[in-house]
Amino acid sequence: MDTITIQKSKIKEQKGVVILPIGEYQKLLERAVPTYYLSGKEAEKLDKLYEDGMREYKAGKTRKIKSLADLD
Repeated sequence: MDTITIQKSKIKEQKGVVILPIGEYQKLLERAVPTYYLSGKEAEKLDKLYEDGMREYKAGKTRKIKSLADLD
């Protein structure tokens, strides 16, 4: 087993250290982001926007931009 050394000054500076397995960390991240469920007109409007966007993407009508300034 490998040993990890962390300076006490760094631990005090950061007010502690947490060591978690990757899977546990990913679950924690997933729970930190709120989940929203739409219904009614809002959901239908968003579904249509998605479908239209995917149709344009598949037809090659989209382009990559580096920033919103490239939209001009």
